Amino acid sequence: MNPHLRDLIQQLGEAIHDSVLESEQIAGVVQSIRQQGFDVMLMLEATIGLNDVSDKAESEDATEEDGSQFTPHDLNFLKSLRISVEGDEQN
Repeated sequence: MNPHLRDLIQQLGEAIHDSVLESEQIAGVVQSIRQQGFDVMLMLEATIGLNDVSDKAESEDATEEDGSQFTPHDLNFLKSLRISVEGDEQN
């Protein structure tokens, strides 16, 4: 991975982190939990997937051929979330 792309991904992670910290909705819910006598530790995990734009056309062609509404990238992502798709031969 080139250094510039790595920096951009780092910036994206920091932007997500900052968004969560600045969210008034999240702060309000955390405050309500604390008022109930509990301390809150919030841990979020983000998976950032990158696909080369040139791969997109090939992936769309394959999707149209087999009639599936999911690309191979979609299926891999769903599998990473432990979601199975009916008719997926990769199971």
